[in-house]
Amino acid sequence: MNELLAELFNHYYKDIYTYLYSLCRDVSLSEDLTSDVFLEVVKSIATFRGESDIKTWLFSIARHKWYMYLRKKSRQIQTESIHDLYDSAFIGVNEAPSNSEWNQMIQALLKMESELTQNVFQMRLDGYSYYEIASKCQISENSARVIFFRVKAKIKKYLEKEGFYHE
Repeated sequence: MNELLAELFNHYYKDIYTYLYSLCRDVSLSEDLTSDVFLEVVKSIATFRGESDIKTWLFSIARHKWYMYLRKKSRQIQTESIHDLYDSAFIGVNEAPSNSEWNQMIQALLKMESELTQNVFQMRLDGYSYYEIASKCQISENSARVIFFRVKAKIKKYLEKEGFYHE
C-alpha cells in the first residue's frame, strides 16, 4: 500500500500542483492544497473503486479541495478595525492624537448617533459578521452594511474637517 501511495505521489504530484496553481496563482496555497489532496488520498485510497482513471480521481479530489477552500474563504469574517482608519488618517501628520484621544473623539462622534448605529458600529469592530449584526439588531444585512459604511464616512469627514485625515 505504501508503495502505491509513494508511486501516486511521485507520478502525479506535479500535475496536481500545476492544476491547483492554475486556479489560485499562489505558490504557497498550491502547495498546501496539493498536500491536502494527497492526505485525502491516503485516507480514502481503500474506497477507490477503479471506475475511473486514477488521475481523474486525483483531480476530482483536487477540485473538491479547491472548492472547499473557496467556501471557507468566503465564510471568513472580514473584520473592520478602527485602527485601520486611524492608521490611514494620520500618515504624514506631525501631531496625531494619542490612542486615548483618538478613542475619545470616536466615542464623542458615536454618541451623536442612534443607539442602533452605535450597536452596529461596535459589533462590526468586535468582529461580528453583517449577518450576525442583522439578526441581533433585527435589520437586514444590507442595512447593517449601510449603517457601518455611513458611520465610517462620517468619521472620515470629521477628521478631514479637523485637518487630520489625508488620503
